[in-house]
Formats: sequence, C-alpha cells, structure tokens
Amino acid sequence: MSTHTDHAVFHPQAARMNLPGIRAVTLDQPFRWLRDGARDMLKAWPLSLFYGVVFALLGYGLLQAAWDKPHLAMALTSGFLFVAPVLATVFYSISHRIEHHHKLPHLFAPLLAWRTNPASLGLYALMLVFVLSVWERISAILVGLFLNGSGIGGLGELLTLDAVSRHADFMLIYLAFGGVLALMVFSLSVVSLPMLVHRKIDFATALVTSFMATRLNFPAMLLWGVIIAALIAIGMATDFIAMAVIFPLLGHASWHAYREMVERE
Repeated sequence: MSTHTDHAVFHPQAARMNLPGIRAVTLDQPFRWLRDGARDMLKAWPLSLFYGVVFALLGYGLLQAAWDKPHLAMALTSGFLFVAPVLATVFYSISHRIEHHHKLPHLFAPLLAWRTNPASLGLYALMLVFVLSVWERISAILVGLFLNGSGIGGLGELLTLDAVSRHADFMLIYLAFGGVLALMVFSLSVVSLPMLVHRKIDFATALVTSFMATRLNFPAMLLWGVIIAALIAIGMATDFIAMAVIFPLLGHASWHAYREMVERE
C-alpha cells in the first residue's frame, strides 16, 4: 500500500482552480508502484484476473477484426494505450477499497465506479473518443502516403523484418506522431482518472492536476510511461495472453502512483 512520503510538495497555481499539492517523486518510485500494484492484484486476484482476461479478449478481438486493414489495426493497437486508463477505473476502485480495508466488491460492482463522478468521467470519455478519431485519421493519411501501392495487405505483412526495413521512413514518422500524441494523453491521464474516481472534482481540474504532476516530476513520469509502454508491448506481442496479468498490474500500480503524487485531502 502506498504511504505518505516526506518529499517536497509543490502547490501549482491555475486561474480559478483549487489544485491539490503535487509531491515530488524519485526515479525508484515507479518500481515501488509496480510492487504495490502486484500486492493489490494478489489480494483481489479473482476480480483482477477476471477483468484482466475480459480486457485482454476485448483488445485481441478488436485487433483481429482490423487485421487486414493496416491503418486501422495500427491505430487500434497504439490506441490501446490511450484507452487503457479508462478501462483501468475498475482496478482503481478495487485498490481504493483495499487501501481502506473494505470488503472486496461483488464481481460487477467495479464497473459502476463511474457513478462517483459521472459528468466529469463522461467528458473524459468524449475527449478520448475525439483523440482516437484524430489518431485514426492521421494513421490513415500516413498509411496512404507511405504504403499506397506497396502491396501490404495486413498488419502481419507490415510487421515482418523485410517490410520494416523497406518502410523505415514510414515507421519513424508513424512512431513520431504516435509518440507525441501518447505523451499528451499520458500527461493528461496519469493521475486525472484515479482522481475522478476517488474525488468529486471537475474534469478541468483533474486534467490540469495530471499535467502539472507530469511536468513537475518529468524524469520519473517519463520512466513510468516507458515502463507502461514496454509492458503493454509485451502483452500485445503474446497475442494479448500476458495482457490478462499486465493490465490489472498496471491499473493497480497507477492507483498508487496517484496516491503518492497527489496530496491527500
């Protein structure tokens, strides 16, 4: 379980916003979040693994449905990083109950976590739909510009070593666009969604708090983002089999990241 730290607390200012204090975190703390997340997952393993399997099957199904459409398959694969924080609200809810030594909820109760702050969580979901729509169009444009007439008919053909070497320019530009968008979404969601599940705050305050937490702790947040991306890549590389464990681990760990970075009420 996350504990209060004695690290410096920043008090960011924003016009007409009552932002909570942001604690400084060190480079070793992301690994502690993983450890605490693993502890929560073990305590609630039936719930955690159930939702881990459900979300892994969802991701696998979406990818298979778009497998023969390279731009859509790539957009959905990379877009999984954008959607993950919303799906992880079930794990935030479980970790919250564990933190307060409450009885674990019934099987489908974590799906109702959105009821604590429906308006703000709904606005976040709309923002995410917009971001995914933009990313899908960017993906289609890049595929059209660089791969038109290449003869590549599906994601499997694109991910071969030969195809990657022949289309290195496409890969680099695609990763550059995706990386910028992923960094933006990460900075706005890393603590905002746990906050929206845990506190009755507005959408804008949560986003600004998350952005400030990322900016003020950029080295640690960059490491945390790399860890998340690497683990999700491993999950995808195993045809989403490992994702059944990785996804709940990251969801529980993200709760502890929020609790250690954002000053408590």
